[in-house]
Amino acid sequence: MGWGEYPAEYNPKVHGPYDPARFYGKADTALAEVKLGELGAWLGRRRLGPSAVMGSFSRAFWRWQHKYMQPKKAGIAPLLQVTVASMAFFYAINYGKMVHHRTQKYHW
Repeated sequence: MGWGEYPAEYNPKVHGPYDPARFYGKADTALAEVKLGELGAWLGRRRLGPSAVMGSFSRAFWRWQHKYMQPKKAGIAPLLQVTVASMAFFYAINYGKMVHHRTQKYHW
């Protein structure tokens, strides 16, 4: 699968219109239903290449878009989610600068 192409498993005659939030590969057992002894075999069946990881991120993004951003009455939830995510991101990238001020005492 290259950039801008449909997945190899997608068949328009079977699946209908393409949905970027749907996985068109063979269905497998959900992670919540996997027993601890079967976890190694379950992980072995996963594709862990860069294109598979990016595909999963893309599907997750489109599921979020369809649920929160694209309904007619979306509400304030997506704005709050983006705000909290950006606050957490900027806290993480500035943590190294802030950690030095933790034990600092300011006396005048």
